[in-house]
Amino acid sequence: MGRRRGGAPGRRGLEDREELDERVVDIKRVAKVIKGGRRFAFRVVVVVGDNKGKVGVGVGKARSVPDAIRKAMDRAKRSMVEVPMVGTTIPHETISRQGGAQVLLKPASPGTGVIAGGAVRAVVEAAGYRDILTKSIGSANQLNVVWAALKGLQSLKRVEDEALHRGKPLSAVTPFWSQDDGH
Repeated sequence: MGRRRGGAPGRRGLEDREELDERVVDIKRVAKVIKGGRRFAFRVVVVVGDNKGKVGVGVGKARSVPDAIRKAMDRAKRSMVEVPMVGTTIPHETISRQGGAQVLLKPASPGTGVIAGGAVRAVVEAAGYRDILTKSIGSANQLNVVWAALKGLQSLKRVEDEALHRGKPLSAVTPFWSQDDGH
């Protein structure tokens, strides 16, 4: 099996590696039934983020855990996406689904902290959110919960775009605690 992308990593890849928040969310043993019995491998789910609004999820599968983690890290770094932020929280409430998992994400006022379970917490903290309320509903499958959380973050609209779309001032669409009234 050859590599998907050729060439040595550039200078940019070395710089990013130091500042990325890498979290292993889940390690599961999976089996493939073959002629002589079962062949076991490990499936690893990893979340990578820069704590500044970029986050990615990767899944790696290999016969050994370290190989699976390495594969998952590579895939997570390649699949990083930018998500909108308003201060330390999200711009608006959203609900997202993936399989049987459903994740509710709500903005929170400064000082609230990250109120989230394991898989969702890994995604939102890696993205850089410091104040957010979340609830995982339905399936507890870690992989689907992580994908649902990422899908929810990707579905968020930027405050600037929404204000322009509605034809309203920026202060009319931002959460009330981040508005500057001069009080």
